[in-house]
Amino acid sequence: MINIEDYIPHREPIRIISEVIEINEESGIAGAVVNSNWPLYDGDAVNSLVLIEAIAQAAALIEGYQKKKQGKVGVKGWLVGIKSAEFKQATIPVDTRLVIAVKSLYSFDNYAVIEGTVKSGEDVLAVAVLQALRMDDDI
Repeated sequence: MINIEDYIPHREPIRIISEVIEINEESGIAGAVVNSNWPLYDGDAVNSLVLIEAIAQAAALIEGYQKKKQGKVGVKGWLVGIKSAEFKQATIPVDTRLVIAVKSLYSFDNYAVIEGTVKSGEDVLAVAVLQALRMDDDI
């Protein structure tokens, strides 16, 4: 079993992905269950904007996986921008199980473009393309 915190810089309460389903150097699939501790929880559900963070965290898994394969440690954060995003619903109820699939579209030095899809069962909840820039030196 993979310890997520060995691969990404996110910690509770901001860490929202809870399991690694599949991972390789170019793509990954993570799982999560919506709960009331998540950012953007309004007392009933979470705002779908939080799915951007879910995609960013799943993308961080790829970076962490690549670093571990290179024998490097110390996963650091990225500055993330939204190139495009489409949300299929405004809110997501607590206890909804999510599957977040991400793939690297391209990367160069400290810049990467990642495409992510978030589903609940067969329902697509969000699709986004994120741009990520690492703002620190590689370790």
